[in-house]
Amino acid sequence: MGNAGKWLFCSVLMLASLAWPAAAQQVPVEAFAKASPFTMPTLSPGGEYLAVATDFGEGNHAVQILRLSDMQRTAVLRLPRYQSPFQLGWVSDKRLVVAKGRKLGSLEKPIPLGEILASDFDGQNQRYIYGYEQQNAAAGLDRGFGFIDGIADSNDGRFYMRQLQRNPTSSMLYLVDTQRPTFKLIASINVPDLEFVIDRAGVARYAWGADKQDNYLLYASVDGRQWQPMKLPYKWTPLAFSADNQRVYGQLARNDGPAQLVSTDLTGADPDVLASDAFSSVGRLQWTHAPAIPFAAAPLAGRPVLSYFDPGRPDAQLHQALAGLLPEQQVSFVDSSRDGQTLLVHLGSDRDPGSWSIFRRSSNKLEKVLIANEGIDAALMAERRPLRFKASDGMELEAILTVPRNSEGRALPTVVLPHGGPHGVRDGWFYDTDAQFLANRGYLVVQVNYRGSGGRGDAFERSGYLQWGTRIQQDIIDGLDQAVALGLADTNRVCSYGASFGAYSAMMLAARQPTRFRCAVGLAGVYDLKMMYNKGDIADYAYGRNYLRRAIGNSDAELVANSPAALAASIQIPVFLAHGERDERTPIAQANAMRAALVAAGRPPQWMAVAGEGHGFYNDDNSAAFYRALEGFLARNIGE
Repeated sequence: MGNAGKWLFCSVLMLASLAWPAAAQQVPVEAFAKASPFTMPTLSPGGEYLAVATDFGEGNHAVQILRLSDMQRTAVLRLPRYQSPFQLGWVSDKRLVVAKGRKLGSLEKPIPLGEILASDFDGQNQRYIYGYEQQNAAAGLDRGFGFIDGIADSNDGRFYMRQLQRNPTSSMLYLVDTQRPTFKLIASINVPDLEFVIDRAGVARYAWGADKQDNYLLYASVDGRQWQPMKLPYKWTPLAFSADNQRVYGQLARNDGPAQLVSTDLTGADPDVLASDAFSSVGRLQWTHAPAIPFAAAPLAGRPVLSYFDPGRPDAQLHQALAGLLPEQQVSFVDSSRDGQTLLVHLGSDRDPGSWSIFRRSSNKLEKVLIANEGIDAALMAERRPLRFKASDGMELEAILTVPRNSEGRALPTVVLPHGGPHGVRDGWFYDTDAQFLANRGYLVVQVNYRGSGGRGDAFERSGYLQWGTRIQQDIIDGLDQAVALGLADTNRVCSYGASFGAYSAMMLAARQPTRFRCAVGLAGVYDLKMMYNKGDIADYAYGRNYLRRAIGNSDAELVANSPAALAASIQIPVFLAHGERDERTPIAQANAMRAALVAAGRPPQWMAVAGEGHGFYNDDNSAAFYRALEGFLARNIGE
């Protein structure tokens, strides 16, 4: 065992000596309601500073820069309210770039605003690099949208920017000097919305993306200017080049199945499979320090088990040592200094919402620097059990069961918790706030990765199209049946609860299986499918409208037949609806329609409309109020 292992071994023994089984204990609602203040921590190339996106609450976001030697702030780069960092990247030892985004609601993914700013580590020398507020006349660039597509290896303040114009007909890539700034066009292709892959010499070699019908596109070039479409017998997405520029690391999917991690030649041929799984795609890649090379990966399904396909590298050996000494945690290398002497490490699990630590090879110490949620004690959280099962039509699926601590695990009151999306999203083994809150209150939680979910390839995702109200709901019922067969779920005490599409599913389950459920809860839900075509931000763009046609169809009869608001008369159980009045993804008109339909059916729901909130709740107090209302609603209907 090396010095790092000796130090860590002592630390683990000390921690183990302080751990004992915790008695059953309710964690305060406020602990679950508090959103993590930190995202996207990024280590400076010299290993001296840490930049981290910080949520100060009430829609106020900033980038904090911390000096690691004493953990003092050197700068706080505040953004306008409701704007948040979308991308962060260090362009030199003491300078970074920030791409701005917007997030209105806890359930939304941030959307890019296309504006890029630059600052020194101390907040000095700030510049507006690109966006729609200011055109760069000297470079001949009109206003538009910019994305950070990579950082130059030169460590001299330059990065790669992908430009989108207001009405994009092409994709362009610039090498940007953040000091002046200046822009050098290094790639251009007459196809919109493509991402570029840059080789070790700074040449754009691949461009990939999708058209408006979601067909995969891939192009290759030798100089960034002349592009040719690539025709391969499989879907190949290049990720990064080998250190000698002769091989490419990428994801490969055959017959639209799960993606493998492969190494290929420059044509995408001669694939050497590094990591694969027959059930799910491979993810959770672990990378060395510069030049970044992957050395391990894990399937997305189940509890992550890393495969070390390049175990001889020093970073791989260190990762294996850390993982071996912290077996209850999942160890991830998030970032590293250019010389590999300082690493940013994330630790998390099904019970632990996570923390970030700094590991210094010089001292062989792992020092915690950021905690996702200080109010959550992992010792009081519940186990999350991945379960494979066969759906009623023979399709193999996965469910995640969260089993309350110190319960006998028999005939438990149960909450079925479908995830949102529905397409491309999945429930995983890692810490889940809703599931842990419910388990802490004594409920078994059943989450099913129904067909249409992400992480299992394009064919599996497409298999959920036009199945929102039918096969997807049967998959969820089949997962519940598995929990019943295992003796975990009490069939007489089951409630459905979900957010966004999960709320749609909660109501559809109540309508389609009225004898199986005692109550239903919807947060920020979609309840009228036809309304999605004329209300909400999905239909604002051609890509979104095409998605709706693929996912839910455009037959009025089918849309009505698969809308919970149209089936309200079949819902014979108590319903609780909660919604933000500023929701842009699923406008409150959706909840109003569901509420009106239930009132007309003689079953008025419990109602919670929150002013100023969007798709989910930003404000911690509003989240706590919702959790208290949810707790009381469940206790009245399926509690002891």
